Amino acid sequence: MTHPFPGMNPYLEAPGLWPDVHNRLIVSIADDLAPALRPRYHVAIEERTYLAEPEDAAFVSRADAAVVTRSAQPVSVSAPFQEPGGVAVEVVLPDLVRESYLEVRAVADGRVVTVIEALSPANKRPGEGRALYLRKRLAVLGSLSHLVEIDLLRAGEPMPVRGWTGVSDYRILISRGNQRPRALLIPFSVRQPIPRFAVPLDADATEPEIDLGALLRAIYERAAFDLRIDYRRDPEPPLTGDDAAWADRLLRQSGLRQDH
Repeated sequence: MTHPFPGMNPYLEAPGLWPDVHNRLIVSIADDLAPALRPRYHVAIEERTYLAEPEDAAFVSRADAAVVTRSAQPVSVSAPFQEPGGVAVEVVLPDLVRESYLEVRAVADGRVVTVIEALSPANKRPGEGRALYLRKRLAVLGSLSHLVEIDLLRAGEPMPVRGWTGVSDYRILISRGNQRPRALLIPFSVRQPIPRFAVPLDADATEPEIDLGALLRAIYERAAFDLRIDYRRDPEPPLTGDDAAWADRLLRQSGLRQDH
């Protein structure tokens, strides 16, 4: 099934889908960039881990990989244990969260030229995930490395910037190490195609472009997200007002939503 939206698909933001989308997007960006970066640079997939409180982990807790199928077999659930003189309870355990990101490194000396981040829901809500990311962000902004920050999530608090007070569904931030504190913010809406952008490198290098829209459409096909999304329902979080009406028309035209 062809991807039904001209830009970001708001249904991919659902808590149950986004971790898969995020991981596939990081790998797709790395694979797309790698040939254009040779032989001067290479791109590495890095990972940070942290223990999150259950409310922080609500959107990110998942198995590393799973194949899901329907089964008519009943699931056995063990009965709660009992202890003499006490009440059986459960303790709240922290969740180990893994977030992947990219580093473009110079082959000659191994320095980190560019960091590419795709935000997760935990980065945009109060808690350890946001605090850890903001510390990492400040460290990059205090260095000579470039930062590319991709925010494809409408929910949560956007990352702080100065000089723009507008509102957008999504945004891409490009902060060049040699131009700070100035940076380029690319805001866009759910109705717009995702803008292409160049990955900042050294001043004398040819900078490859990333076409996020094309990468997401390819991911949508390969991961069979059309089989996992119920377009009869509203996305999570839901669209409102004119955007909701626009999406409804688009889905009806695509045959993914019909009148009852």
